[in-house]
Amino acid sequence: MLKLAFLLIGPRAFRSHWYVIALLGLLSMGLGLALALNASVGLTQVIYSFLGLVFTAAGAVSLLMALSASLGANRRFALARSVLAILAGGLLLASPLLNGWALALPLAIVLALDGANRAAAAAVFRVRNWRLLILCGLAELALAAMMMTEWPLPSDRNTPLCIGLFIGLSGWLLLRLGVLLRNLEDEAAILNLPIFSGRGWYDNAPVLVGDSPEPAGRHDRPLVVRVWTPVASATAPLDRRLVIDRYIAAIDRNGVVSTGHSALELAPDLYISHYPANEIDQSGVSFVTALRSGAENDVPGRFLPSYEEEIADWCPADSTVELWTYDRWRLRAFWAGYRQDSTYNLSNRNCSVVVAAALDATLEGALASRFPWVRLLRLLMDPDIWVASLIRSRADAMSWTPGFVLDYAAALARVVDRPDRSWRHGLGDFLGQLRSTARPPEGGLDGGMDGRPDTQPS
Repeated sequence: MLKLAFLLIGPRAFRSHWYVIALLGLLSMGLGLALALNASVGLTQVIYSFLGLVFTAAGAVSLLMALSASLGANRRFALARSVLAILAGGLLLASPLLNGWALALPLAIVLALDGANRAAAAAVFRVRNWRLLILCGLAELALAAMMMTEWPLPSDRNTPLCIGLFIGLSGWLLLRLGVLLRNLEDEAAILNLPIFSGRGWYDNAPVLVGDSPEPAGRHDRPLVVRVWTPVASATAPLDRRLVIDRYIAAIDRNGVVSTGHSALELAPDLYISHYPANEIDQSGVSFVTALRSGAENDVPGRFLPSYEEEIADWCPADSTVELWTYDRWRLRAFWAGYRQDSTYNLSNRNCSVVVAAALDATLEGALASRFPWVRLLRLLMDPDIWVASLIRSRADAMSWTPGFVLDYAAALARVVDRPDRSWRHGLGDFLGQLRSTARPPEGGLDGGMDGRPDTQPS
């Protein structure tokens, strides 16, 4: 979340104040250590109350937005995320009235699920440092087991320990970021920093000489993310498996695996779409083996020139997301570098990887402000930043997929296209929509929607 917030605001605003970021990191590390050691019951309750308010408020706003959205899978996922955030916030706020076990059990379940997912994904995808990722997943499972068995620490000590570790790790990230920003050249993108380079996805992050002729801002022509979801692109898919079909792959009745596709378009002359030159065997054991991200699975790739050719060669995308705020210069610089190498890798250099990396490149500094610290605080309180950051962490552990790209682009569109939209305005919009749906339309026609939609199902 912190990395994404600093990316959207841009490094220029913070470079001269790198020491403030480093100091905040040190303070967060100290706070996390104090919480983990349960040094002060009062401090623990203050942190619980603060986190509880953040989660509850973010979940409530997300719930209102989800209820006002159109029916479909996006709405169901948004509702599920909102309810989970509200439950987490409610548990933290009610912590003085609950025993340690009531708080430890939900956290243990989350740790167990995340640890199992992280370890399994590392074993399958074999990303860089995959052995270390497996160890991290096993450590999460060990923490979950410790919380469930209340050994060697009692249940009322386990939850502060885990939350303290989370705050301490966030502080370590801030400390590293501050030190790295100190030495970042003016021409280099923040994506060039080592904290972004774990998978090599930003090797083509732009290095720009001179001031941008057209800095990031709102344009009159949208940047369009087009997504072919796995289940929509499969031929006669089997019974739906909601999460797997959306985020990983769909299997048809012939055993063929469909992973979907992602592309990005900026009319009239920029189209980002990466395909393997020859179809990869996507069935059975061959597909599982192809998921490994090592160089042994690199194959020749090709770049399709236009969406029209995509349709002629296959079918139309079933979902699109429009972003109106971006940096055209950074996007073109990124694409000029990426397309020098057409190598395709199913899990490390695929269609969704390039679209996600292009989005990050073009949105750097999109929310630059004269008051960057105020902007940073607002971003950290935005529920869509939490959603986008969660998606990024899942993609880092596995790979970018069309389902991840669809949700990521939709969350970013809500953040960058409406940066000054407060929670009060969000609630007002929701209540306005309720009033408009309760009132019969004039003249027998449906009322129009002011502004451009973020997501448009095809």
